[in-house]
Amino acid sequence: MESSTAGAPATGSKGLKQNAIGFVDALVIGIASTAPAYSLAAVIGLIVLDAGVQAPAVLIASFVPMFFIAAAFYYMNRADPDCGTTFSWVTRTLGPYVGWMGGWAITMTGVLVVGSLADIAARYTFLLIGWDAAAESKWGVIAFAVFLIALMTWVCVVGTEASALLQRVLIFGQVIGLLLFAVVALVKVYTGDAPATSVDPSLSWLSPFAIDSFSILTVGMLTGVFIYWGWESAVNLTEETEDSTSAPGLAGVISTLVLLVTYIVTTVAVVAYAGPGLLEQFADDEGIFSTLASSVLGSPLDKLVVLAILTSALASTQTTILPASRTTLSMARADAMPAVLGKIHPRFYTPHVSTILIGVVATVWYVGVSAFSENFLFDTLTALALMIAFYYALTGIACVIHYRHELRKSVRNLLFIGVAPLIGAVVLGFLWVKATIDYADPETSYSGSAVFGIGLPTVIGIGFLLLGFVLMLVWRFGGHADFFGRRGFEAVDPAVAAGHVTLEEDTAGAGRS
Repeated sequence: MESSTAGAPATGSKGLKQNAIGFVDALVIGIASTAPAYSLAAVIGLIVLDAGVQAPAVLIASFVPMFFIAAAFYYMNRADPDCGTTFSWVTRTLGPYVGWMGGWAITMTGVLVVGSLADIAARYTFLLIGWDAAAESKWGVIAFAVFLIALMTWVCVVGTEASALLQRVLIFGQVIGLLLFAVVALVKVYTGDAPATSVDPSLSWLSPFAIDSFSILTVGMLTGVFIYWGWESAVNLTEETEDSTSAPGLAGVISTLVLLVTYIVTTVAVVAYAGPGLLEQFADDEGIFSTLASSVLGSPLDKLVVLAILTSALASTQTTILPASRTTLSMARADAMPAVLGKIHPRFYTPHVSTILIGVVATVWYVGVSAFSENFLFDTLTALALMIAFYYALTGIACVIHYRHELRKSVRNLLFIGVAPLIGAVVLGFLWVKATIDYADPETSYSGSAVFGIGLPTVIGIGFLLLGFVLMLVWRFGGHADFFGRRGFEAVDPAVAAGHVTLEEDTAGAGRS
């Protein structure tokens, strides 16, 4: 399903430019989408408050279901390399209604988080150049954040190659800053140059079984869902990546491993250098790294850590737009959303309408929420865990159903395509239910606000899912039988499972090989 004209690149069934990026680019985008420096800075204080020196163990426990779901993404992408990922796969297995909701959840995560990331990038840009007054100005930060959203949206429209090139540059800023900080901090701990609050690292810090209670572990894992989320952006670019049936999924899997190592090394260094008592003061403050940087690195090297947070948030601002826009493109081409969202730019070969729409809606949400309350913006981030756990769990279930006839053919199939994705889905499903219940308590929210006695994180998370359900019904009763008439419960073709042929998605949403 390729098309090309003289002087024009080859395009796939949806009009996206084929082979626009390679494996390394996909890997970089997968890592950058998680915003590792910012994500860790935002949650490390909260995790230490609950788990103490066992914070690294919490991150290891959080990694396990993510790695298992990454395996599900790998195998599902190998069978169906569709830029809609969860939407396409769940539609095939659990039916069009559940598939639509999975696609909606992916799209809404982009809308909810883009503004928050741009906000951090804007604030840290001001701090980097020493403009403290602007960093403390609410409307100054909002104005610059809106500019950054517009800029990153434009980069996404210009082309996937431009997006990948920008990410290659930005990834070095955050990785170098984090690793330099971690190495120097650990050296100072072992040489006795750390503060009096420092503690010597221990292997027991890495054991989830050493955590005092199951409740503490689950609370920490709820937070961990947020900091590992985003690696699947590499898979959303599958139709634009070389070796689309293998490279994007593999990039997603390796991204989770890179994140695990980065998070564990950095967390051990921070806990050891500062000590649990000091870190607890940063339970709701992402400024932990910038505060410690001056002590660990001194001036001017401490600016590298500020640069790491800045580039982390900025990179994720751009890459988070990608999966949302590709998902809406896939949904539009399958007649699950308005056809205009499936348009491809004639020059850049990107879904420009979907991309611009995501940028505009994310901007409106961010400005509206920020103007109302900065704490409300933090509640939005908390609500993300609900959306993430929802569509990740659906993907794990879809993998097991799609490959159900292949599971008994080998021990490898049973473990990696059956057991692992199922465990990941069950764990994340449990966390989704627990988060919904826990976040319903207004005391768990940053703002302390409630709607009909229900905390804002649950109201936002479940509210957006209910909004999607209503919109889905409106679209269904407006016609569109080609999509909603699909039966689901498809099983992978043995030849596709073996990698001999590739299943492709046509514009009506019917699979063929």
